[in-house]
Amino acid sequence: MAEATHHTGSESLRALLADVAAGRCAVDAAVRRLETQGISAVGDFARLDIGRASRKGVPEIVYGLGKTVEQFAAIVARFLERADAVVGSKVSPEQAEAAKAVVSGVTEYDPRSRMLVAHGLDWKQAERRGVVGILAGGTSDVAVADEAAIVCREMGASVTTAYDVGVAGVHRLTEPLAEMLDAGAGALVVAAGMEGALPSVVSGLSDVPVIGLPVATGYGLGGNGEAALLGMLQSCSPGLVVVNIENGVGAGVTAALIARRSAS
Repeated sequence: MAEATHHTGSESLRALLADVAAGRCAVDAAVRRLETQGISAVGDFARLDIGRASRKGVPEIVYGLGKTVEQFAAIVARFLERADAVVGSKVSPEQAEAAKAVVSGVTEYDPRSRMLVAHGLDWKQAERRGVVGILAGGTSDVAVADEAAIVCREMGASVTTAYDVGVAGVHRLTEPLAEMLDAGAGALVVAAGMEGALPSVVSGLSDVPVIGLPVATGYGLGGNGEAALLGMLQSCSPGLVVVNIENGVGAGVTAALIARRSAS
């Protein structure tokens, strides 16, 4: 039985049901369409993309900054009515406690990275596939590196880390980088502040994609991550791409997608 033609906008659900009723769309195909197109409203402040995990292999990630404690908890609770897992980034301790109070499953909060992971009662760990290596230039860069690591693990990639291996003592880098590559890392995330040189060095020494993650650590002019960002963007080392300042979520998602696909 052929799948229905694609419809968009507010008519999509009605059109899909009409296609099923007319025999133009199989029930299983309709279920797949609904899984990837689902939207759920929470009050007048959120319209949730319920189908992202089915569509992209990426769990929904709720950005905590700018949301009240009540809004954040309500969004997490609604997601877990329709999905098995939800991740929160830049989450305050107060938001985390409110989310824990409304979640029936298991909720974990990492205060260093300010990441929250909530699993519903039916959650099952995704099949581990692919390896991501995550490096941090200095201890001050670890919180953002951990943000990327948590996302990668939640997406089913194995993660190996090496922290405080920056260019001020570059001899510290050689051994952990070799171990990551020997372990089959399909992508590397490199978090660095100051001048942001470490991703260029790593990219020049490895044959896998490197994702530069600028961190807002440094002195004076450019010390809020601008110098690190511009340094990474101006790199002459091929194979290095860059996310925005302290976007550990974006770096982690991209690295996990690359690593899982490369391991298929």
